[in-house]
Amino acid sequence: MSGPDKALPADPPLSSAALLDSIQEAYFAVDPGGVIRGFNRAARELLGFTTSEVYEHHLDETLSPECDGEPIAPALERLFAAGPARPVVRELTVRHHDGHRVTTRASLSVAQGTSGALACVFLTDLSAEVTADRDAGFLTALLDSLSVGVIAVDDEGKVIVVNRALRQVQHRAPTDVPRAIPDYLYDTSMRPLTWEQTPVMRALRGEHVSGLDLMARAPDDRLLTFASAAQPIIGRDGRRLGGVAVAHEVTALRRAERFGSCRKDVEQALRASSSIAEAAPAVLSAVTAALGWPCAELFVINEATGGLHAVGHHSHTGAEPDELFGHTPRRGQGVTGRVWQTGEALWVPDVSAHADLVTPYEQERVEMCSRHGIRTALAVPVRDGGTLLGVLTCYSGLPEVDEELLTLLLDGVAAQIGVYVALRRAEELARQLRRSQDDFLDLIGHELRTPLTAITANVAMLTEEAVGLDPELRQMMDTVARNTGMLQRIVDALLDLAALESGHEQLADDRVDLAGVVAGAVTAIRLTAAEAGVRLSTDLPEHLMVPGDGPRLRQVVDDLLSNAVKYSPAGAEVSVGLRVAGPGAELHIADHGIGTPAGEQDQVFERFYRASNVRHHGVPGSGLGLSLARAIVRLHHGTITLAANEPVGTVVSVHLPFDPSPR
Repeated sequence: MSGPDKALPADPPLSSAALLDSIQEAYFAVDPGGVIRGFNRAARELLGFTTSEVYEHHLDETLSPECDGEPIAPALERLFAAGPARPVVRELTVRHHDGHRVTTRASLSVAQGTSGALACVFLTDLSAEVTADRDAGFLTALLDSLSVGVIAVDDEGKVIVVNRALRQVQHRAPTDVPRAIPDYLYDTSMRPLTWEQTPVMRALRGEHVSGLDLMARAPDDRLLTFASAAQPIIGRDGRRLGGVAVAHEVTALRRAERFGSCRKDVEQALRASSSIAEAAPAVLSAVTAALGWPCAELFVINEATGGLHAVGHHSHTGAEPDELFGHTPRRGQGVTGRVWQTGEALWVPDVSAHADLVTPYEQERVEMCSRHGIRTALAVPVRDGGTLLGVLTCYSGLPEVDEELLTLLLDGVAAQIGVYVALRRAEELARQLRRSQDDFLDLIGHELRTPLTAITANVAMLTEEAVGLDPELRQMMDTVARNTGMLQRIVDALLDLAALESGHEQLADDRVDLAGVVAGAVTAIRLTAAEAGVRLSTDLPEHLMVPGDGPRLRQVVDDLLSNAVKYSPAGAEVSVGLRVAGPGAELHIADHGIGTPAGEQDQVFERFYRASNVRHHGVPGSGLGLSLARAIVRLHHGTITLAANEPVGTVVSVHLPFDPSPR
């Protein structure tokens, strides 16, 4: 209180101060002039004024009550004029001693006292109710602003909160939620849930729920995935007041996670299959499981005809709707045919309502899809780089909206399939090339080698008997013998290379002195080098032992030295070095000849390949020597490389391991 109370008159208008103070409700009395004639203790406690501060003071100077935002004076005039038999109830705001306004429910009546009529006003504080209403409104706005769904129940299981995010999924009044739950809420195995099985009711029973996935059917029939959590609501006294649950939609996230597993399953299915037709059922099963769609079909372009044909399909029901699967697409028509024509993905959210599917063939396919409950279709191209290899088409029995996500995910699987198809086709081409090569070698071995042997023998006999022939005829015979011998060497080299690469020719596994092998090869070619004006220099250890086949290693060194001398000009030097390098022996043969173009240094090891500068110089050769050398070195688990020798020439390096893996 701010000051001492004024003394009350000996004869108060209505009753004694003690009687007024005994009333539990706040009370004040006003005469027709608006002067306060009574003010009890409950009013003092509610409004903060002392009796002396308000008694015999005008309302406008003290309490300043307002009704509907307007001063109370007009309302009091009407009250005194009407003199109602029953109290009038209004909502008033009254000024508190500290200046803020207190919201109250006022019961107003007129009483006749000894000094005349008085308006008796009884006040009930509504501040707590207003605050509660304001807090409830704030909480409702807050919950409705959340992107996650929220539901809460009281201690009797009655739904008291369902926020906007959850209402958009349910489209049901809170009171209808428990009864409708089995119609739209499922576990991840699509078993309907009862109200008692929901996370919020489990929380009401004291359970804490976390990371639980649930499936919900939206009003447009889409199937959505929600991650949910729930916990009990506990009061300050420890009593359980209810339960609350939140649900966050994770449909796209779960699909992306399933496609991560799907790609692994697809890769495993492709690895385990020898053809795309064999892999298709397992691949499509993984795709439909990841999508949550009932069926899918894979089409591949036939290389020979250019047509698109089905290589496999999958239906999760196990049924075989023959009319839906196995059809022959028409280029530019239907979902699959349009992707075949454009090479671009096609999304059809509602097959029956797609305006572009208008041809008779397309209408037939639309009716067929409708009979099988197909609502949505998505087809993506199967590619390898820029080459279209096929089309992957998937069908959903429910409406779908995630076009961008689903297309992106399905494109990833289609890319896997495209790489596989391209790889299998490349392998088939390689097999065909190997068969052609084998056929060619068989031709050489049986159809060419036999007559060459006969020609060689006959030419040799004619040459021996050509002593009496004139010089021109003898020269012709020598030419025939020389060219026949060259052909024979080419045939022998081809057959030798084929035997080594096929594994028909087994190498010996002896202890070979590589230093002795190299020294012998250098000695054998010295005369040829001297005739060509080429100097030979060597840097060889006394001995260097390696495991291998001595004659075959000599064959490699002979061929490399022959090339070095053949392509070196007169006056040039060929240097030969052999040393220990790490866990093996390393041979270097360097010349100062015409060299090899940088872009062709790997190609010269291929069959029949001859470097462009060699061909331009007109130097004879078969293009098989380095191929044979590489085959022999590889069978010794070694390597052979070719590099430039500055300023001109070539360096050939051969590395042979001391401890090769078993051959």
